[in-house]
Amino acid sequence: MAKGGAMAIGYTTIGDYLLPNIAYCDEALHFGHYSRLRQKFLKENHRGVYNDMLLSGSLWEHLAEVEVSCQARLERIVSMLAESDGVTESLKASDQLEWVRKMNSIRSRAEEIVLAELIYTL
Repeated sequence: MAKGGAMAIGYTTIGDYLLPNIAYCDEALHFGHYSRLRQKFLKENHRGVYNDMLLSGSLWEHLAEVEVSCQARLERIVSMLAESDGVTESLKASDQLEWVRKMNSIRSRAEEIVLAELIYTL
């Protein structure tokens, strides 16, 4: 970083043109569902933030953090909702279809919470 928070960018001379030394990062291909949703949200709704993160190289680290945070938060919410709704292993043993129905409902509610809290906010 240069003084005053400005980033120093190197340039390469090609013919009469100075082109910035920017490399494409292929790491985005290895991210999961939540990181792709976050990337799409930033790209479509907060273009300036997205471009700043992309050019500074912090976008991929941010997307990786979002993926880990979303997965951890989803697991915590699912376990809390399952406990509060009385979805137990004994229900799974006695009535599997009811257990699956309740767990699908819990997972959907938990995912809505995660999306609202971690994906669609700035």
